Amino acid sequence: MTTRIDIPTRELAGFCRRNAIRRLSLFGSVLRDDFRPDSDVDVLVEFETQARVGLITLAGMEIELSRILGRRVEIHTPKGLNPQFREEVLRVAEVQYEQA
Repeated sequence: MTTRIDIPTRELAGFCRRNAIRRLSLFGSVLRDDFRPDSDVDVLVEFETQARVGLITLAGMEIELSRILGRRVEIHTPKGLNPQFREEVLRVAEVQYEQA
C-alpha cells in the first residue's frame, strides 16, 4: 500500500527521535481509496521502553505532527487501540519510521 499524502521523511525522523518514538506507522483511510481532502491521518506510535508520555505531551505531539504532515493527526498506541480492531490495525499499518 502507499499513503495518500507526501511524507517528509527527514522531518518525520527528527520528530520521532525528539519524542522517543521507536516506530511510527500509518493506518486507516490514508492507506485506502476512501481518503478525502478532509480526512485526518491515523498514526500508530510505539515509544522507547523508558519513555513516559502523558496526555498533555501526546496532545502536543499531535499538534506538531499535524504541522509536519499538513493534516489533522490522531495518535494512537497499540495498547490504546480498541481490542476488537487492534490485530487488524497492527496487520495493515504501514511503517514510516523505525529506530535503527
